[in-house]
Amino acid sequence: MTIERLPAGQLNACLASIPNWKYDPSAGGSISRKLVFEDFTQAFAFMTRVAFLAHEADHHPEWSNVYNKVEITLRTHDAGGLSIKDIDLAKRIDQI
Repeated sequence: MTIERLPAGQLNACLASIPNWKYDPSAGGSISRKLVFEDFTQAFAFMTRVAFLAHEADHHPEWSNVYNKVEITLRTHDAGGLSIKDIDLAKRIDQI
């Protein structure tokens, strides 16, 4: 099943549903979020929970971790930009 990039008409509504994420329109679009935790253990525990969500969704983030900071970028490479898979995973991450 081919994943399609979000149509321009749906983009604003989808982005409004994930206000903690920053949209970058370059190269077809991506969304990112920076999180700061109390310490490395909390940051790593968060990443572990996200890893299980990502594996379940078969959609994996680009991310980095330095001590208590986690940066996440979501983009559907097969779609050439932002897809509904990114929005759905962002919403699930926000629930953590």
